[in-house]
Amino acid sequence: MSVVNGEMIQSVIHGFMYFGDVVFSVSGALAAGKRKMDIVGYVLVGVVTGLGGGTLRDLLLGRPVWWTRDSLELLLCITAALCTYFWVFRISNRYNATTWFDALGLSAFTVTGSSVAMQWGVPWEVAVFMGVMTATGGGVIRDVLTDTRPMILCGELYAVAALAGAFINVGLVKLSVLPEIAMAVGFLGTLLIRGAAIIYDIQLGPPGELVKVGGRKK
Repeated sequence: MSVVNGEMIQSVIHGFMYFGDVVFSVSGALAAGKRKMDIVGYVLVGVVTGLGGGTLRDLLLGRPVWWTRDSLELLLCITAALCTYFWVFRISNRYNATTWFDALGLSAFTVTGSSVAMQWGVPWEVAVFMGVMTATGGGVIRDVLTDTRPMILCGELYAVAALAGAFINVGLVKLSVLPEIAMAVGFLGTLLIRGAAIIYDIQLGPPGELVKVGGRKK
């Protein structure tokens, strides 16, 4: 039974991981489109956005970088970026599309990053940090490559959403909740917080102005 459960958990992790690869790669390719990059630029930015956070996590944990052993993730990212390149002209509002694809990727990689770290046997607080880093790392690289101010530096409820989702995932597992359920709840928690921030324009302010609603300059 434990072998079957282990295989199921791995399948759920891989499912979230592959989903995150695709949506984050699309967000990267859309960002490349805003900078009028060519097809190589689309693929480059899409791939590093999809794989960047997980690569940093694996390097810090001292584990093999997954996509160098199994190229499926790399191929998924390339395919997603190419599809975006050929279909991007059909998207009327690229900013909104980028933001929402990014939110989906953030949510997926929050739970995969923290789950992989837990499987590697690190303390719970390290697992939470790895979830946040996996979720935000690719987006930071994407923003740097496209000369955009990273969202984690703009007061966005971005890393905070990932932190909350990672806490939910790790905390539920520590409370003996089934890992696949914990990941689903963590994913939804991250997406709800990030989605609410996008819809209602909620930002974190400086000292003395903790939360701002509708504070983004249009």
